[in-house]
Formats: sequence, C-alpha cells, structure tokens
Amino acid sequence: MLALLWSLLLAPVPAVTPFDPAAHAPVLTAHAEGAQIYECKAGADGSTKWVFREPIASLFVDGRTVGRHYAGPHWALDDGSIVQGKVVATAPGATAMDIAQLKLVLIANQRIGALNQATLVYRVHTHGGALEGACTVVGGLRSIAYSADYIFEK
Repeated sequence: MLALLWSLLLAPVPAVTPFDPAAHAPVLTAHAEGAQIYECKAGADGSTKWVFREPIASLFVDGRTVGRHYAGPHWALDDGSIVQGKVVATAPGATAMDIAQLKLVLIANQRIGALNQATLVYRVHTHGGALEGACTVVGGLRSIAYSADYIFEK
C-alpha cells in the first residue's frame, strides 16, 4: 500500500491545456525554445518594475528547426509563412515560474506556406519564462529561458 501511494506521489503531473484546441482543425504544432525578454521601466510614481518586452525563440517540428518566434507576436517559418497574433484569452502556467498559456487570433497572415490557412494560435505546455526579482536600473534588460508548444489552427 505504501509503495502504491509513493508511486502516485512521484508520478508526473500531466500537462494542463486550458483551451480546447481540438475544437478547430490543426495546421501545425511547433515546439519553441527561447527566452522572454523583460525591460526595467520606471512608473509614474518613480518605482521601477520589470515589463515584458518581447519573445525570441526557435520553432521545432520533429527535432528540425522550422522557424522563429519574435516580437509582435510574430511566427515566421522557413517556408515563407509569417503570421501575427493578438491575445484573446490567458490561463496560468503550471507553476509560478511558467509564463501564461495563451489563445491568440491571427490579425495578419501572408497566406503562404504551412500557415496559409491558420487563424488561431495556442501557446500551451509552457515551462519557465517568468521573471522574479526587483529591477534597479531603468532600461536594464533580462532574458529568462522558456519553452512552449504553439498549436496553429484554422
């Protein structure tokens, strides 16, 4: 009995996906490895705080680099696909150190390549990317490693 209880405690926690990406037809799923970039900014009251600035990440499919993710937010694939999203829903990551999971609608799509028909993007299974700690130098930058899966759907 104790062995069963111990094995349940040590079992990996399944990744939570707060959205229902299965409700739409998948176009592409890519794994991202990169960083979330933050900038130290001064508030109106003179206090400073870290503000998200932009992501930078490589996108992988079956272990092969297929594109990049960067500010906008944009996703650009090696086949010429470039799309831009706008956040419409958020859900917390699995831990306080994981960035939020997102649902984004595409507000721009060049209509070429693998993302030709994509209209939605989900950022799920996030790991890392959240920033802790005070910022003391206005204009200072910090990058925090993260990974996530991006599901593109039509």
